[in-house]
Formats: sequence, C-alpha cells, structure tokens
Amino acid sequence: MLEAKRSFDYTISFYDDVTGLGTLLCVALNSFVVCAMAQYAKKALTSYTTHNTAELLRGGKKYFQCLKDLIDAAKFSIHLQVYIFDDDITGKYIGDALMDAAKRGVNVYVMTDGFASQVMATAYIEALKEAGIHFRMFEPVFKSNDFYFGRRMHYKVIVIDARYCLVGGINIADRYNDLPGDPAWLDFALLAQGEVALNLFHICAKMWARSSAETKRISQSLVPPPLSENNGCMIRVRKNDWVQRQSQVSASYLEMFRSAQQQIIVMSSYFLPGRTFRKSLSAAVRRGVKVKLVLAGESDIMIAKHAERYIYRWIFRNKMELYELSHAVLHAKIATCDNRFVIVGSYNINNISAYASVEMNLDVMNNSFATAATQELEQIIANECKLLTAREFALKFNLFQKIWQYTCYQVIRLIIFLFTFYFKQKER
Repeated sequence: MLEAKRSFDYTISFYDDVTGLGTLLCVALNSFVVCAMAQYAKKALTSYTTHNTAELLRGGKKYFQCLKDLIDAAKFSIHLQVYIFDDDITGKYIGDALMDAAKRGVNVYVMTDGFASQVMATAYIEALKEAGIHFRMFEPVFKSNDFYFGRRMHYKVIVIDARYCLVGGINIADRYNDLPGDPAWLDFALLAQGEVALNLFHICAKMWARSSAETKRISQSLVPPPLSENNGCMIRVRKNDWVQRQSQVSASYLEMFRSAQQQIIVMSSYFLPGRTFRKSLSAAVRRGVKVKLVLAGESDIMIAKHAERYIYRWIFRNKMELYELSHAVLHAKIATCDNRFVIVGSYNINNISAYASVEMNLDVMNNSFATAATQELEQIIANECKLLTAREFALKFNLFQKIWQYTCYQVIRLIIFLFTFYFKQKER
C-alpha cells in the first residue's frame, strides 16, 4: 500500500505548503489510505525470530573493535554490505582483517555502493581481490542495467558465519571512528546472535548474487549454526527498497507511531518526514504519547539541516520535545517506544529512504533491551543535547534565515522528487 500511495503522496506534499491543493486532495483519499496502511502494517508484523541475543553498540572505537573481532573469529563466511567503504585508516584496518580472513580460507563477500564508495582506489580494490575477497559494487554509476540515480544501497550489514550480525548506520570510514582529536559521529548498530543472523545471511547472499544459481552456490557453503539458548529476544529484519516493492521499515515506524501508549524517542539525522509520518506522529501526541525528537545540531549536509529547521515549526505546533545534539555530527537512525520496542538501522526519516535507497533495519521486541536502549538515549539527551523551545527558536533565527530555511526545504523536496519520480517498480 505504501508503494501504491507514493505518487499521490508526492503530488500532494509537493504543493501543499504553497497552495493548499494537497489538503484538498488528501481529504478525498484519507479514509482509504489510513485503512489500507493499518492492514499493511498488521500484515508486516509476522516475521519475528525468537532464538536471539542482542546488544546495542554506539559507533566509534568500540564498534570497530567489535567488527574486527568478529572478522578475526570467522570460520566459514563473511558478508559485508555497506554504503561507504573508504580506503582510509579505518577502511584499511577493516580491510586488512578481511584479507587475513580470506587468506585463511573464509569465504569473504564484500559489496559496497557504486556511487558512495567511488573513493576507493582501484589498486586497493585489486589488493582485496588478490587476497581472495569476492568484491562487487552495487549498481556502479552509468554501468548498471537497472540504474536509478537516487537508488543506492544505503544499508550497513555484516554477517559472520550466519551466526552473528551487525546492522546499523555506521559506514567503514574514519569519520565513524574515534581517532586522535577527532571523535566519531554519533551512530548506533545492533549486534545480534541467532536466527536473525541466519536470515540476514540468505538476504545478503541473494543481494550479492546475479542469478539464482549463484545464490544457491553461496548458500551451499553455509554450515548451519546452532540456535542460541536465549529465546527471549524477538528480532526481525526489515528492508526498504521501493523498486522491489519492499516498504517494511516504513511500515515498522508507522506501526510504532500508531501503537505507542506512553513515549516515543526518535533519534534521526536528515529528519524530513513525509505527510503520512507527520500525521501519525501528530496523532500519537493527541493520544497523550510523549514524543522526543533528537536531531542534528551540526550536520555534514547543511542544506538538509536548514531544510530540517523549517520542519521545527510543525514540531513545536504539535507539542513535541526537540533536542539538538551539541557536540558532534548526528548520523544515528534509532527509535524506542514504551520500553518495549526498538528500531535501529540505516533508514533516515525522509522520502529518500522511503522511496529511493535500499535500507536495512532490525526491529527488537524485548522489554529489557528496549529499556536499556531508552536509558542510553535519555543519557545522551541529558548530557550531550540542548533542548530547543519554540521561543528560543524564534529568537535564534531572524526573518531572512527563516526564509532561507523555507527555501532549502522546498529545494530538498524538489531534488528528492526529481531523483525518484521516474522509478519503476519491478514485477513480483
């Protein structure tokens, strides 16, 4: 249903702020859309696995040490699929570990995005291949039969021996690591062991392969791992790929907003929610749910930050708490709900993630894990963020700056529309 609604969403949202036409169109189809969205979300909530353990990792040195330890311990297979893989200090640190694994006989498959990882030197890619690593880029620019400019493999996933996995928003590059005098961007990943890793193994194998025969060949090398004895952590894999008719992450967020009873915390970089997300969050507030939004104070894409600040007016009107991270660049994509539910992965709350990029998240339904994740986010809010009120916002930015924010918002919306309106969905 999310897929069928896409063109309608774009048409009304693009014109709504200027002409009000979107509101008129929305009235006509609103009842149908809300009903169908609820049915879609309900159908999507059926794929949890139970034999899992989970740990939330903050990016930086601890994350990359964990990643290297997993690679060093691999016995049979490694699947690394990541948006950005730089051949900088951090990239070579992980790359060397991958080459060592390949040399000791581990089947190592590395896929990077063909646009975002163009920075990798050809010589370094050849060194990876010579070490025995199976290396491939996802849809290299202008070299792919199914190329869409805005459709990139944006997720960050590693699967070790179909038993352990890391899923989050952390790329392989120096800015995501803690280096001397240069702290990491704030980001998170979920370390899991169990059935969910086996599911991810098959997803990664299919993503890597160019044919069903190749998928079968990769899967035949799998040594089935034993199930975890811990049956208490329910986890499911969620993927967004509009071209492939997958909108599972979007459905997870909408279900969270719809079912929340007490509190929602959303930490998101590049926060530009579409109309459906805004309506669902507003409805949650009207039900009495406390909504906290943790957004970037400093951004690596300033036009996106200016556009995001235009959305602040909607946030204040709907009585949500707004916090800006004050000490570093925010790159995290994580949300918690009622100390029972957590979403973490690569999905940004904007229409690029909803309708263009290939995204991967994990949903965790577990009270103890969700409580710990909520506490960690609350600590970041208390120690590393600044509360921004409507009054402070009005005083902080003058009329010219507010006009600039509106202009950036419209430019970003136009860019997203132009980069995605021509996408054709593939037949099932």
